[in-house]
Amino acid sequence: MTGTVAIAGNMILDNIKFIDSYPSLLELAAIRGLRRELGGAVCNVGRSLARLDASIPIQAVGWVGEDEAGDYLLAELRRFPSIDVSHVQRGGVTSFSDVMTVRATGERTFFTYKGADNRLTPEDFPTENIPLLHVGYALLLDQLDAPDARYGTQMARALAQAQARGTRTVLDVVSETGDRYQTIVPHALKYADDLCVNENEAGRIAGLSLREGSVLRAERLREACARLKRMGVRRWVVIHMPELACGLDENGTYVEAGTLRLPEGFIKSSVGAGDAFAAGILYAIYRDLPLAEALRVANATAACSLGGEDSNCGVRPASEAMKLYDQMEVRK
Repeated sequence: MTGTVAIAGNMILDNIKFIDSYPSLLELAAIRGLRRELGGAVCNVGRSLARLDASIPIQAVGWVGEDEAGDYLLAELRRFPSIDVSHVQRGGVTSFSDVMTVRATGERTFFTYKGADNRLTPEDFPTENIPLLHVGYALLLDQLDAPDARYGTQMARALAQAQARGTRTVLDVVSETGDRYQTIVPHALKYADDLCVNENEAGRIAGLSLREGSVLRAERLREACARLKRMGVRRWVVIHMPELACGLDENGTYVEAGTLRLPEGFIKSSVGAGDAFAAGILYAIYRDLPLAEALRVANATAACSLGGEDSNCGVRPASEAMKLYDQMEVRK
């Protein structure tokens, strides 16, 4: 594949707050450290892809506020020569999240303010010839989740219009509580060439429980992929989770790839690991790799991300990421 990868969706400033443990309701937890970082699909996936392969042109598509946070976000993206921010629009207040991160495990909880992100509409998407478009996240962008008389949702309309221009479309979904997975997401799946989600999101959309407590119901993964494929996904259905990644390719072939057993102390933060995985999938699509290899690349990218203190600084060039994957033990 040649040409530009467009990454559209939410653009957030994450206010990361490190704690020792998450408190119960009405209890207090001390904040041990503070950091400001870029977040959201556009920033995280875009920068991880830029680190994987600096030769791939990336176009950021989204909104930030007319404020200092928006200035900071754009300045940080401009540090990457391969990322074009000229299609990012400005207005209102930059969206932000307070990210409560447990220091020992990297587990995090998000409290999000929907600001300028909610201005993103199908009219903001590129109309020129873009070979690959990644959109994140369904269920988080109010304008795109809104109804559309013809396509079901505005997100579905944006994906359909991109497909009509010959663009390969990749969809990601946010994790949330509630019952919107099966009422909103299926509309977009009809116009997604590829779907990249975690096991919670996949199960909620497909109507299957893929975890019971902490136990992964691995025997249900193939059926979950098949159900998502039947909902309209044209090429790849990809599900990622701590234990493994799996998916169905364009021919209906099911594949799995184990994740790495990372040594004690390797994980610095899990913020952005799912987005790093998505960047690995985009890299594989761009480089025309088969799904089985794509899962290995994406697992390697996510593992690298876990070794960094923010959402993407741990990500290495693709060749180095695969060296890490080959050197460490893979879960069977």
